Amino acid sequence: MKNINGTIIKKSTLILVFFGALFTTHVSIGQKRDSLDIKIGQMILIGFPKAAVDPQVLREVREGKVGSIILFEKNIPAKNSFVDLKKMIWTYQQAAPIPLLVSIDQEGGKVNRLKDKYGFPRSITAEAMGKANSLDSVRFYAEATAATLAGLGFNVNFAPVVDLAANPTNPVIVKNGRAFSNNADSVAILAKEFIKQHRKYGVLTSLKHFPGHGSSKEDTHLGMADVTGSWTERELIPYKMLIDSGYADAVMTSHIVNRNLDKKGNPGTLSYDILQGILRDRLNFDGLVFTDDMQMHAITKHYGLEETIKLAINAGVDIMTFSNNISGSAERTVDKVHSIIKKLVESGQIKRERIDESYARIMKVKNQLMNKDQMSAYKKQLEQLEIQATASAKEIDKLNAELNSIKEENERFKSELKGKDQSDMQKKKKKKKR
Repeated sequence: MKNINGTIIKKSTLILVFFGALFTTHVSIGQKRDSLDIKIGQMILIGFPKAAVDPQVLREVREGKVGSIILFEKNIPAKNSFVDLKKMIWTYQQAAPIPLLVSIDQEGGKVNRLKDKYGFPRSITAEAMGKANSLDSVRFYAEATAATLAGLGFNVNFAPVVDLAANPTNPVIVKNGRAFSNNADSVAILAKEFIKQHRKYGVLTSLKHFPGHGSSKEDTHLGMADVTGSWTERELIPYKMLIDSGYADAVMTSHIVNRNLDKKGNPGTLSYDILQGILRDRLNFDGLVFTDDMQMHAITKHYGLEETIKLAINAGVDIMTFSNNISGSAERTVDKVHSIIKKLVESGQIKRERIDESYARIMKVKNQLMNKDQMSAYKKQLEQLEIQATASAKEIDKLNAELNSIKEENERFKSELKGKDQSDMQKKKKKKKR
């Protein structure tokens, strides 16, 4: 009986632990997803320093303090590049309570992190694709890029560039061959084909750099770029065409200053008039808005971190990028950015509703990015969980029946023992009388 009882105790304990863990997991996930902390975390995109999993970033991902990561060439392992990079991305993704947006700038040409020297497919510039006089070129190279990204685990490509090659001396877009053309219609047509190939492989794309960086004379990586006297309305045409045709997954902001669009002179990334007024209200875009790197000197040399964050979120930004990849800019940790946003919300300088808006957009995109295989895997996990729960319930019923049977046997044994004791007592009394 002791062995049977011992077995029952062990099995019952395991079952209770299983159901307890299951209940705790569902409760904790529900609480986290409804919390301000998790919603803020989904608005933060961070870079990390080396070609290896960063313990601090991994912890932040696991705690739900960061919802997106970005990789640069410094993060590409020099040897066994594909497999080791895939393992790195997989490690981050597995740690995330909500699936991560894993991003990269893989335009082709100079802005090309996955170079052929690491064994990845060769790429060409947007300018070269535009000069090919055929959609075949953009179709071929975009598909090769998208297939590679999907295979590695990336689900966001910060491309295509839809800036116009408006200023031949533009140092950051035109001179580097990053623009398809100076013709707005051509840019939209080529960009659409680029996006189509990425959609085939479930990779999100982001149009950049809104509201147009092709007419600037300066590089926003290095300092302020003022396009007040050079920017024209035609720079919005590719955005309008792609938004209207349903080919704008996301938009990346530009740090350019245009006082004709924003009287205060705030850069596009920090401008309510540009992001809400033009992009949201005028062009009717309701998708994700990413910032260009918030550590570029066009921002950091003129605005403090807290002011930058407040202006960007209130302007309508959904996800802020802190790459920790800009020379001369102070490192921005997730904890620091997260705490600033939370303080601004709690003080009322950023409305809770503004955070909720971005969270809803982010979660909508993340749900869309889950492909059929992922949905099937989640469904199988759920079915397995239900099977385990049903089996455990049956096991509990069986064990309870065994326990009741043992209790009945114990009672019979006690009754028999009591009867035997009484019989023995009567026999002893009879002997004494004799």
